[in-house]
Order: sequence, then structure tokens, then C-alpha cells
Amino acid sequence: MILIVESGATKTDWCLVDAGKPVHRLQTPGMNLSSIAAEANASVFADAVENFTDVDEVHFYAAGLLEFPTELDLVFKERFPGVRCEYASDLLAAARAACGHAAGLAAILGTGSNTCHYDGDRIVRNIHGGGFIIGDEGSAAALGRLFLADLVKDLVPEDLVEAFSAFHEVDYASVVRNVYKSPAPSRYLGSLAPFILEHRGEAYVDALVERNFRDLFERTLVRYDRLPVGVVGGFGCACRAELERLGAAYGLTFSRFIPSPMEGLVDYHGV
Repeated sequence: MILIVESGATKTDWCLVDAGKPVHRLQTPGMNLSSIAAEANASVFADAVENFTDVDEVHFYAAGLLEFPTELDLVFKERFPGVRCEYASDLLAAARAACGHAAGLAAILGTGSNTCHYDGDRIVRNIHGGGFIIGDEGSAAALGRLFLADLVKDLVPEDLVEAFSAFHEVDYASVVRNVYKSPAPSRYLGSLAPFILEHRGEAYVDALVERNFRDLFERTLVRYDRLPVGVVGGFGCACRAELERLGAAYGLTFSRFIPSPMEGLVDYHGV
């Protein structure tokens, strides 16, 4: 049987596939392998793999996968002796899920963001996402970052600040602590997106959402060959109307919107 694992900053989806059909699913907290200690990741995965048996093949996709995940490989191989493991980026997961075996552009638009040109088999060009501090344009975390940057400069309309304060700490010290001292700052920033999107229709919010996506288009997507864009991620799906409307002005078309790559990956690996 095939175990597919897709891990992002917010959640990790597990799916055991037998003869092309999902037979067992599990969801655990997300992680980014480039910013969370390897030992902590291995501990989470050691608990999760106990839920699966008879695994012959593992396809593991993760955000921040910059080098071979030795600790995780040991977890899989101790649990499933003789297992064959593939380790790949969440970006390849998105491309396979959104494009299958056809050429196209893939865009992850969730807590973080990343994009690529996929030729139907492999990623042939990737303009680096950069992470939530220096990049991640078009993501939920980037939208949250733009909002908080305005909040601490007293640039958010007062009525919106009042509404925000009913659910979140708004004093300067708390904002700084939540951004710079929280264990998963990108997740914290991304968690602000639902509140912001609830206020679409207000001029300030609409301009902020548009700014976030214009950054994505101008700094990444228009620099690729003009191919259809497949979007993967709950945030991107929630903003489909804005993406399609703004994208048209840049000559961009969208082929598919899927909240999670897992269904596409089951199809990809199940054939």
C-alpha cells in the first residue's frame, strides 16, 4: 500500500492508498522543516505512523524541505522495514495535484505561498517563495503581515481596529510578542486572514487584499511563461474571485482551484 503525506505550515494530511483508493486518513498539526527543529518533527511523525500498517511505499511532501530529512526517514524505515520513500517539496505536491501530467503553473496559496513552472513531469523553474519574512506574496500570512504592519502604524481604520480587538490583542507589545516570540509565527499571521476576509467590501480591506495579490502577480507569476495557473490552498480558494478578476488584467488564466493537494495526489499516485 502507498502512504501519501502532505505537510504544510498549518496541517499535515496523511492518506493510505490501496489499489488507487483511499483506505485510511489522518490529520496532524503542520510543520515547516526549515524552521522547526528536526527532533520535534520526528516526534510528531513517530506518533502518527503508528496509525498505519502494511505500507510498502511512502511519498512525503513538505514545506521547507531543503535537504534529506534523515530523522524522518529513520521513523518511516523503523516502522515499515523495506519501505521505499520519496521525499519532495510541497511545491511538487501542488504541481502534481493541480496539473497532473500536463504542463502548467502551480501556485500554493495557503498560510505561505510558492509558485513554479511544471512541465508535466518535473519543476523546471521556481521563483523562490522566500518565507513569511521576505516573501510569501499572495499568502494568508502575507495578508496578515500587511495588516499588522498597518495596525502598529495606526493606519487601520478605527472601526476595523475595534472589531479586531474583540478577538485579538492589539497593543503594540502583544503584537510584537505574537509575531517574534510565537512558536509558529507564519501560522499566527495566517490566522488573521479569516478576520480580514470577513470585512471584504470595505475599501481598506479590498485594497489590502488587492495589494497582496498584485505583489504575487508582479513579483512571480508574470515572470513565468504564460500557462494556466493551478491554485492549491484554502486561502487561494477563498479568494478565487479576486484572483480571477485581478489576474485577467495581467493576462493570467486559472485552470483549477483545490483547497488541498491530497485528492490530486491520490489520483497521481493511484494510477
